[in-house]
Amino acid sequence: MKKNLQISIILLSCLLSANLFSADILTQKNIGLEAANDVAKMTIDACRKDGYNVSAVVVDKHGNIRSVMRDDLAAKFTIDIAQRKANLVIMSGIASGEFKAARADIQQEMNNIDGLIMMKGGLPIRVAGVLIGAVGVSGAPGSEKDEACAAVAVKAISERLEFAGDE
Repeated sequence: MKKNLQISIILLSCLLSANLFSADILTQKNIGLEAANDVAKMTIDACRKDGYNVSAVVVDKHGNIRSVMRDDLAAKFTIDIAQRKANLVIMSGIASGEFKAARADIQQEMNNIDGLIMMKGGLPIRVAGVLIGAVGVSGAPGSEKDEACAAVAVKAISERLEFAGDE
């Protein structure tokens, strides 16, 4: 009887300690390489259709670059600007233009932070409401056009990403 009680206490303490340490390991959703490449390509294609040469940068939920594409005639500086727009989305959790509009009071300070720029043209990529990455676009004549190209790509892949989120 005493041995059974000891075993029960040991098992109970193991179960309780598993709950105490459950936050030590996290499972997170993040954008995969294939999806990132597809978003970048669809963004470039959407802008090409409208006659714009742009760069598209897709970052994961931590701001790590997953895909970079520069259209043939896009200026080389558009890559850096696109990445900074995507980073602003990751930092704020919302579209870069939305954040810019909401926080005009800190725009100059934010533009001085390495890797960020307060401009439209960056959109979040979500699965079931969870931010898994962002796309930034630069090169169209106006950041609202950059954002429109990104929106085409994000919308086009959203159904695929929702199905992938169920796995």
